[in-house]
Amino acid sequence: MVRGRGYLAFFVGICLTAWTCYFVLEEQQKLQVRASFQHDTEKVARDTQNRLQIYFDTLHGMKGLYAVDDSIDRLHFHRFIEELKVERRYPGFQALQFVRMVPEAQLPAFVERVRRDTALAPDGYPGFHVHPANRRAVHYIIEYTEPLKGNENAFGLDLSALPPHLKALELGRDSGEIVATERITLVQDASGEPGFVARAPVYRNGMPLDTTAQRREALVGFVAIVFRVNTLMREVIDSALLQHLHVRIEDGGFQNGKPPGPGVDTLLYDSDGRVEGHQERADAVPGLTASTVMPVGQRNWIIKFEGRSGGRYGRSQLPVVLIAVVGVIISALIALLLVANRRESDARHGLEFSLKELELQKNNVEMARNDLARVVATLKQAQSNLQTSEKMASLGALVAGVAHELNTPIGNSLLTASALGDMVRDFERRLREDGGLKRSALEAHLNDARKACDIMNNSLTRAADLITSFKQVAVDQASGQRRRFRLDEVVHDTLATYAAQLRRAACAVTVDVPPDIVFDSYPGSLSQVISNLIGNALLHGFDGRESGALAIIARREGEDLAMLQLRDNGIGMTDVVLHKIFDPFFTTKMGQGGSGLGMNIVYNIVTGVLKGTIRVESVPAEGTSVTLVLPLWLPEEAAVQAA
Repeated sequence: MVRGRGYLAFFVGICLTAWTCYFVLEEQQKLQVRASFQHDTEKVARDTQNRLQIYFDTLHGMKGLYAVDDSIDRLHFHRFIEELKVERRYPGFQALQFVRMVPEAQLPAFVERVRRDTALAPDGYPGFHVHPANRRAVHYIIEYTEPLKGNENAFGLDLSALPPHLKALELGRDSGEIVATERITLVQDASGEPGFVARAPVYRNGMPLDTTAQRREALVGFVAIVFRVNTLMREVIDSALLQHLHVRIEDGGFQNGKPPGPGVDTLLYDSDGRVEGHQERADAVPGLTASTVMPVGQRNWIIKFEGRSGGRYGRSQLPVVLIAVVGVIISALIALLLVANRRESDARHGLEFSLKELELQKNNVEMARNDLARVVATLKQAQSNLQTSEKMASLGALVAGVAHELNTPIGNSLLTASALGDMVRDFERRLREDGGLKRSALEAHLNDARKACDIMNNSLTRAADLITSFKQVAVDQASGQRRRFRLDEVVHDTLATYAAQLRRAACAVTVDVPPDIVFDSYPGSLSQVISNLIGNALLHGFDGRESGALAIIARREGEDLAMLQLRDNGIGMTDVVLHKIFDPFFTTKMGQGGSGLGMNIVYNIVTGVLKGTIRVESVPAEGTSVTLVLPLWLPEEAAVQAA
């Protein structure tokens, strides 16, 4: 009987220990492994988007060259591409091209002009011909391609005879935007690797471009960038990461069209065939998958991720082993104590046993309390670390957004300055050779120079404004210092850093913040709150919508308080989601860019640092409103606690 109770106690202890080990393993899977996998997938998707955007900005720069002069010859095109230093600065390119639109009636004259073009080749191009031969009302022919070596097969290629290219060209011509092709095999690439081409339309200067018919009438041709996808992705993804992460990219078709039908080969990239030195792939981790849709030149790329077993996404066995050992020891001690104590029949020994048992239970309770306190402290530290990582990721996204915004105005200034230099040298040559100039030629030169100066002035002014806003927001968020500031300036600076994301989401922003609302508080914390709320609206509120509207309103409430409200017309939230919105790690976008800490950080900052209140109201399909009530001045004790 006595031994039976001891065995029962030992069996119960072992069962509790096994359940605890299982619980710890599951929590590791949910928190550590999932967080690491999500960080890796978001980084790959973000790096791919940023790299493509940099390349597309180069395409905009080439288009800007034609905006100054829509009759750029082969020599100027070659000099411009040579100045870009493509092989060193943009290793993901296969070629940069100019595609000219040639009507059928002008085709013989065009071929003869190219053959006699001696700007780069002293003998011209006597073997130039348009291929494949076909008769159409309009031809789209690759006239310039840099570098020419290795891309000879593309020189003279008539894209109007190739349906995938023709469909993309007509869409770009009518929309006026950059357009990408579907997966293609490049004529200059004998390996058969997947490739695609991104092109931007070039129109005649001075012609209206408001309607589709006007754009068709004004079309000159296209500037283009040719990519090999495997080469592009090698520049984006670290090869060491691909040992643990399988990445697959598929073409989802045009954004406004039907997705590719079944049986169509849409595979653009598969990392299993690109990890050098690793022929065998590791087993997939169950449940560790994610996918995201990335817009690329009016098409959708579907990026799929799959985690592989190994050290990066493995589970630590040390905590489980320690828990198992401690559980077995405690179970054995309890069983031995039960057996030993049951053998005491004397009343005095029974009393001593009772006292010892009470003392043991007290010690066990104290140990359990201490263990729970340590677990709670560890979880709080983990939550704090995740919140810090979330803030740093937000600041990193801020830096990437501002860098992208700066690239366009600075690139436009560089291109315009280069074109202006060429115009000045051409003007000097004509002045020396002719000995004089007509008034019309001088006025045309002055008009072009004035236009170039205006472009450089506007671009550099835009860059200066962005840098000023970024410096203030970054210093405030990184330093966390208290100071006096105007609310409208903080809102303006924060919106400036989100300009690219808001523009891509077609989000219209209205701001109604009086200039007389002045705080003596923490601008960095307030900027972090506004950034998280804007990010939530973009990620959740406008999900699945082509456009949206965001309103930011502020009013004074009495002498010591101010009300700040952010209101969107997004998809809204249900009562269940609204009830859990401030819970840590709760998100409706797990594996799709949501960490579940954004609104928890907002709540902690508003109530803990800024000493205010927050209220969220939402109606499904009608939008969400977030209202903050904040003190204009923090007392000294609050400032010390925040510091």
